[in-house]
Amino acid sequence: MKNPHELLEKNVGLLTVLILVAISFGAMAQILPLMFDQQALEPVKGLRPYTALELEGRDIYIREGCVGCHSQMIRPFRSETERYGHYSVAGESVWERPFLWGSKRTGPDLARVGQRYSDEWHRVHLINPRNVVPESNMPGYPWLAENKLDGEHIVKKMEVNRMLGMPYTDEDIAGAEAAVKGKTEIEALISYLQQLGTHLK
Repeated sequence: MKNPHELLEKNVGLLTVLILVAISFGAMAQILPLMFDQQALEPVKGLRPYTALELEGRDIYIREGCVGCHSQMIRPFRSETERYGHYSVAGESVWERPFLWGSKRTGPDLARVGQRYSDEWHRVHLINPRNVVPESNMPGYPWLAENKLDGEHIVKKMEVNRMLGMPYTDEDIAGAEAAVKGKTEIEALISYLQQLGTHLK
């Protein structure tokens, strides 16, 4: 009689099905409890939707790959909270699509970077990081200071975000294009960075 474990290892179809079953149970154990935990679904007190300029900045942050080197999720460990601030809570990310938590830290976590530095510091840092952090290996993004926003898609972005649960008003959406048109991409990105982590009191 063959060993049952050997049969399982040699039967690729059965092995695949059982692996998928195991992954499904693991996913359900992680995801289902959060779907019914009201604390994870409720925004933190003071959370507000992104302004039009911040939303454009967030899209630039994603486009330029910033999330590849900077996480936005402080874990509840002393070593992290002492360096970055209060650990991240689910209520800060209820409107995030896609969320930008990440686990890669080539650069520091940015979950609490808002208001930590001046707008001018961010501008200099984004154009040439070594001007303010000599040991930095972050690339410069000088084109952000030259590229202008036209606001062509911002209304649609905000409408889609409202469909997904972000509480934008008709007035927010109506004034969106005017709020971003003519601004530089660096202004939008700085606007986004300056609000990160400022909603949790």
